[in-house]
Amino acid sequence: MIVLKSPQEIEKIGQACRIVAMTLIHLKDWVKPGITTQELDRLAEEFILKQGARPAFKGYRNFPCTLCTSVNEEVVHGIPSKRRLKEGDIIGIDAGAVVEGYFGDAAITFPVGRITPEVQRLLEVTEQALYQGITQAYPGNRLSDISHAIQTHAEGAGFSVV
Repeated sequence: MIVLKSPQEIEKIGQACRIVAMTLIHLKDWVKPGITTQELDRLAEEFILKQGARPAFKGYRNFPCTLCTSVNEEVVHGIPSKRRLKEGDIIGIDAGAVVEGYFGDAAITFPVGRITPEVQRLLEVTEQALYQGITQAYPGNRLSDISHAIQTHAEGAGFSVV
């Protein structure tokens, strides 16, 4: 069942989403060789709390962190650690925030310093696949239509979807 939200509830969701977006923008400046994913997690938690929200993931089913971080070939929902980022890595960062019980959640992948042309191509194809999926997100269409557009684009470029 889909529960429709009131304009006030939609505004709270929007506030949470804006805080998540601002958090990811804030972290972009910190993603450099030598920083640990644990340090990024601390920075994100401090930032979210300063915005008057709370981290969405921390404590959910005993999840210990504010962020999910995945480096290179790691699949989503990695736990931040003392691992230091290196030149040429890519890091996926998933952040969530809660404002008065309403959630925002987003993820992005950042390059760490200079990356290879192959990794740059992966990031570009991934972004293009996102936009292909968005073109299929409209009333009456199904989630499978969105995922099909994403997968078709990725596979057409020689990549696969997890």
